Amino acid sequence: MTTYGTIPTSSSPSGPSTKLEYLSRAKERIKEGLGTRRPWKLMFNLRSINLPGNFPEALTRIRTNLAYFRMNYAIIVLIVLFLSLLWHPVSLIVFLVMMAAWLFLYFLRDEPLVVFSRTIDDRVVLIVLSILTIVFLLLTHATLNILVSLLIGAAVVLVHAAFRRTDDLCLDEEAAGLMSGVSPGPSSSSS
Repeated sequence: MTTYGTIPTSSSPSGPSTKLEYLSRAKERIKEGLGTRRPWKLMFNLRSINLPGNFPEALTRIRTNLAYFRMNYAIIVLIVLFLSLLWHPVSLIVFLVMMAAWLFLYFLRDEPLVVFSRTIDDRVVLIVLSILTIVFLLLTHATLNILVSLLIGAAVVLVHAAFRRTDDLCLDEEAAGLMSGVSPGPSSSSS
């Protein structure tokens, strides 16, 4: 009996189909994560750059812009870190390996992590990966380089966040409430 042209209804657990499903799920999750990235054209709109009037206004701008452009700012800091590690190939390799570990063990997982029949909480995975990343990068003897690049990245982000006006951003109610510290919904003080 031949099955030419038929579509299989089930696949073996270790077959190529499940690998493709995993890759397509990973691709979707990366797209979702990058979907929160704001357009670079909006972020670097030169008409929206000016000096803040006073220090409280600068702090408000920083808080609003950090919340609104957080994915863009994370990408900028990672690019600065990556560029600083180009002159330290061992650190760069460690950085890339740890990024892969972060992707597979934290960002792209659909199910909880299970080790020796025990479910590991996401916070534990986050803490362990953070500690391992820091320790492995520090073991490559590029500590000063990493710290300086992180400080440069943070400075670039803070300067942009302070100088970028926020009046042209389309903030949704929930984000606006989170940034101002006020809940977006009506308060129910009477009971």
